[in-house]
Amino acid sequence: MKHTMFRKSVSFIRNHILTKKTANILLLFILAYALGAAAGSAEKHFRAAGASSEFPTEESAPVSAEGNWGLSFQEEGQTPVGNADFEELAKYDAYYADDTDEKVLYLTFDAGYENGNTEPILDALKKHGVSATFFVVGTYIESEPDLIRRMVEEGHTVGNHTWHHPDMSQIATKDSFCQELEAVEDAYREITGQDMTKYYRPPQGKYSESNLQMAQELGYKTFFWSLAYVDWYQDDQPAREEAFDKLLGRIHPGAIVLLHSTSSTNAEIMDELLTKWEEMGYTVRPLKELAE
Repeated sequence: MKHTMFRKSVSFIRNHILTKKTANILLLFILAYALGAAAGSAEKHFRAAGASSEFPTEESAPVSAEGNWGLSFQEEGQTPVGNADFEELAKYDAYYADDTDEKVLYLTFDAGYENGNTEPILDALKKHGVSATFFVVGTYIESEPDLIRRMVEEGHTVGNHTWHHPDMSQIATKDSFCQELEAVEDAYREITGQDMTKYYRPPQGKYSESNLQMAQELGYKTFFWSLAYVDWYQDDQPAREEAFDKLLGRIHPGAIVLLHSTSSTNAEIMDELLTKWEEMGYTVRPLKELAE
């Protein structure tokens, strides 16, 4: 109805008031105004939707969504919103935090290679009596057997970060998925004489619903994270102040913290970071207390 009236109005203007050329110019102005109003309305909508989030991520997304694990920080000291919630992840024995108000946290490290920073991290953990989980790739086990043995001897858990660190969301068959994990298990058993704890972290946080199901069928529990920061660029390490700002400002009850053992900043601040968390009232617990 509105479109019919609009066409009649334009026709009247053309036939009775303006020349054809002038009427076309006026019509362009009318259309431009209408498009501008629509765009302004859309902008207001998206600004309102994203006002509480530092990142352009949705507040909640179905676990079936394929892509990168992502977080939306709503309020300091509170658990961020993940791509999937606790209940959705629980269907696949997967976690990104502990749903609790208790001041506990779970410290995890991803280890893809060694550059001399793991030992000082282990020294700090030992000093504070902290048990962490190191998610390692297969080549790390091959190249650093002594560090793997030290992790085990000092009460840490060694988890599975796949052999080649691929985008696991692109692996469609269970056989291929299984090979990535079992190769790491075999290398770990050869080095330690023990079976690997079946904790899995998807490389780069890339996952799909079928991946989570495959991991579960293989007996694995999958661990994402609720707190991390950009610490993996070896030639562009964050300053101490930036690290403390993120790791203290965003800590929350039940946090699963992801750090990289390749970070010189993490190695430098680990002792002080653990002390500051303790002063804030937090206790670091092993992942097994969350998962088992």
